[in-house]
Amino acid sequence: MPPSFLSIDLLELVIELALIWVVIYFTVRFLQGTRGAGIVKGFAVLLAAFVLLQLLGLGTERFARLNFIIDYFVGIVAILLIVIFQPELRQATMRLGQARLLRAGRRDEHEARVDAIAEAVTFLSRSRFGAIIAIERNIRLGSLIEGGQPLDAKLNPALLESIFWPNSPLHDLGVVVRGERVLAAGVQFPLAEEGTLPTKYGSRHRAAVGLSAESDCLVVVVSEESGTISLADGGQLESPIAIDLLAETLRRSLQDSVDAESTPSEAAAS
Repeated sequence: MPPSFLSIDLLELVIELALIWVVIYFTVRFLQGTRGAGIVKGFAVLLAAFVLLQLLGLGTERFARLNFIIDYFVGIVAILLIVIFQPELRQATMRLGQARLLRAGRRDEHEARVDAIAEAVTFLSRSRFGAIIAIERNIRLGSLIEGGQPLDAKLNPALLESIFWPNSPLHDLGVVVRGERVLAAGVQFPLAEEGTLPTKYGSRHRAAVGLSAESDCLVVVVSEESGTISLADGGQLESPIAIDLLAETLRRSLQDSVDAESTPSEAAAS
């Protein structure tokens, strides 16, 4: 039998209210901007009324019938919440599964990303299809990709190969990769200044050096004329990269960003 309001221990009441406030705060924050945000407000009013009635001692034998109705109604509301907020609950579960403390397979994802890019670049190099791929580390390229074609597609070799296939509408410009996703294609990268590179390098190499100088991303370039593979990092160009060493070179160059993602500090927001 619930205690009356006057018999509740003050410390216990403070702890309970604090926990309730934390749950409500994070729930509202998660639902903010979703279709369920307005519904939550209505349920919040009902919940506040139920809590108030319980604190006043409604859950006693003197109000057994009314208490039965309230308990029955709360059960129905709980079922309705599950049905109404099914998409939000699914999204919350996905976020929980992607939490940093649970990312035991983070390095496996890193290996898969390296293998996918290395396989695609190897094909493009042997076919002499020009390509330029920017791989994000800690600094997001959100403002840069706004001028390109949004994709947000799962990274795989076939997708990269099709983007840079000759006569493809997007093959001339760059691709941005974030984690396991291809964010955008047809992105214009900033060019390095004239004279930064020897004249044998074309606009793709200048764009790779220019972008890597302005951010911490790693940029992979495939020459259309020779099929040579190059890497731009920190405004410096490493060329040529042997095909059989490409995967290991990418893995080593991107390892620092994976280690940084394993720490509590968050990457800069896009």
